[in-house]
Amino acid sequence: MPDPSDPHPVLDSVAALLDGATDRAVLDAPGKSGAVLERMRIDGRPYVVKYLDHDADWSLRAAGVPGSPTVALWRRGILAALPIEIVQPIVAVAHDRDRPTLSAVLMHDVGEWLVPAVDDPVTVEQNARFLDHMAALHTAFWETGRDIDVVAPRDRYLELSPRMAAAEAARGSTHLVPGLVAAGWPRLATVAPRAAAVVVPLVEEPAPLLAALAETPQTFVHGNWKLDNLGTDDGGRTILLDWETPGRGAATADLAWYLSINCRRLPVSKERAIEDYRDALERRGVTTEPWWDRQLALGLLGALVQFGWEKALGGYDDELAWWEERAVEAAGLLP
Repeated sequence: MPDPSDPHPVLDSVAALLDGATDRAVLDAPGKSGAVLERMRIDGRPYVVKYLDHDADWSLRAAGVPGSPTVALWRRGILAALPIEIVQPIVAVAHDRDRPTLSAVLMHDVGEWLVPAVDDPVTVEQNARFLDHMAALHTAFWETGRDIDVVAPRDRYLELSPRMAAAEAARGSTHLVPGLVAAGWPRLATVAPRAAAVVVPLVEEPAPLLAALAETPQTFVHGNWKLDNLGTDDGGRTILLDWETPGRGAATADLAWYLSINCRRLPVSKERAIEDYRDALERRGVTTEPWWDRQLALGLLGALVQFGWEKALGGYDDELAWWEERAVEAAGLLP
């Protein structure tokens, strides 16, 4: 057991984390990483546990963090330092001493407040709130000296790369996403050759992109602002789940991920969303003029480094055309 004086204790067994749990039932969650979630009651209160198992979860293997990134954030007190606009529902964590590849997080059950897993756009108001609260998170850790280096930027950008797909294939993995990644990247050169000329070399070696981004302001990024991980509680705060790719990075990397992965459900144009986010930074005292254009262009390029495979599988449509233009525009910013 951890030292009881530790303000951020990590239990040494999953069994201890779930001591007294009743009414346990596996959840049919929308995630595609291989993680298992259970709903249960402890002392009569509803909770959800998420098992973070490197043997079962390809995204944990890609992140390259022993235990899990979430456990690292908890142990360092980062989750306790989030701004008031952000709700993370974790109440306790464990890293199993007898099975070092297994961790688990116990969370309040916030299912009633999460964005429904449907295809409809979110409302203009909720979209604006998510962007505003994203800016609140970034501002709280702007150029921080805290130990926020959890998932390395390189691993974050290679999470959905041919390297990952090949590693999973070598393991005999049957997960859906690695297979789609493997199929999608070769297709990009056929459907969007201008984008591929810029992006594919960076998917193999992202060092030029990382070097250019590192010359711009850095903050703490969540790494996966997809709507499946978001909600709004009854106090208007943003619920943010799935802390599996966090770390130091460019704020616009989170913004670009949000625009890319949620593209079909945005109620406003990407340009409007970008301005909403920038305005939210400025309202919180972040002066954006000196660095904004450069970091935004590089952040948008980075999103295609992460999602070029997915855009290619959809064929050459307005969505891919928009991202292709952004990639071509940013190419001249690389060293």
